[in-house]
Amino acid sequence: MPEVAGLVGYLPRSERLASLVAPPYDVIKAGSALEALLRSRPCNLWHVTLGPSPQAALAEALAVAFQPLAEPSLLLCEQRWRERGRPERRLGVLAAIGVRDYRAGEVIRHEKTFDDKVRGRMALTRATGLTLEPVFLLTRAPLSAALERVAAARAPDLVCTPDFGGFNDLHGVEHRLWILPAASAAGQEIVRLIAALPLYIADGHHRYHAALRLGQRHCLAYVTERARIQAYNRVIRGRRPFAEVRGALPLSPARWETPPKGRIRIWHAGQAWEYGFCEIPRDPVGRLDCACLERELYPLLGLSHDLILDHRYFDYYPERDLERMRAVVERGDYDIAVALHPVSIAELMAVADAGLRDPRIVMPEKSTYFAPKILSGLVLYRHAWR
Repeated sequence: MPEVAGLVGYLPRSERLASLVAPPYDVIKAGSALEALLRSRPCNLWHVTLGPSPQAALAEALAVAFQPLAEPSLLLCEQRWRERGRPERRLGVLAAIGVRDYRAGEVIRHEKTFDDKVRGRMALTRATGLTLEPVFLLTRAPLSAALERVAAARAPDLVCTPDFGGFNDLHGVEHRLWILPAASAAGQEIVRLIAALPLYIADGHHRYHAALRLGQRHCLAYVTERARIQAYNRVIRGRRPFAEVRGALPLSPARWETPPKGRIRIWHAGQAWEYGFCEIPRDPVGRLDCACLERELYPLLGLSHDLILDHRYFDYYPERDLERMRAVVERGDYDIAVALHPVSIAELMAVADAGLRDPRIVMPEKSTYFAPKILSGLVLYRHAWR
């Protein structure tokens, strides 16, 4: 079962926390308004994770914005936000999780990794000597009750509501943090619960794989039993225009919104259409809506799997950005927008479990978008090597 330990390293100073934190590096698009906002903030973690001089930026941040953790600790993290007018809340914990080969079945993946992205995370780790951003892990263990007791017992040690100008879904999400010594009774209870069952990577596959290849003993991780997956939608420009193939598809007029399972919504030329997949296989990967989309629509548009990360043909948006996607198509940047039904936690775990038996079984790229994600900068982990 997974090895779990307290974190050592650095915590942000409370007065610098709001200006220091950033969304995860992989959702900050180069040249975006979000990147410009983070770049303008001295000591923001963007300067370390994506900036031109990570070592110098880290040295400056450690000097003025962080302080050492007094002892190995867990960091309980509560997030509060509103969704469609309703209050939402999630509890999880930041901890050090043992890094083992996937075949051990302790930390289970569902996506493949790309060497260039892994090499980038490895280079940053070597340059800084720290783990800067957590891997997002799911557990089936009954963790929430223990976390609730900690949160109810006393006031949080750190509170932050980041201002990202509305450019990211972590904007305005309140974060409340409790520092919990790993050796305490509550800390040991949480450690035992996490260590009892395998953990599933929800987000951060490249971060975990980089830790594995570097030979780290542990990685920085956020662990929760509660998570919501948003659909990961896409805008597409095919090699063949959609107008040329539309007549061959059984389309019906629809509203531009998240579709039911087994169907997609397509926005094109000022109109939304619904399309139901012709065939849904029974295998855990083939039955995913994103796999059905790739199998049934992409060939008609002259697109193949090797192009899905090529921004000339595809770009990707979380479910909350349906209106942004429509605007992108109306502006002419892409030909169509496609809205999918979100992957379920059960579907994700089914693919991950099947991948233990056959490592070739992974989810298609850009299948899931977990929201809210975890802020970068809540803790910097000083990891050890094997």
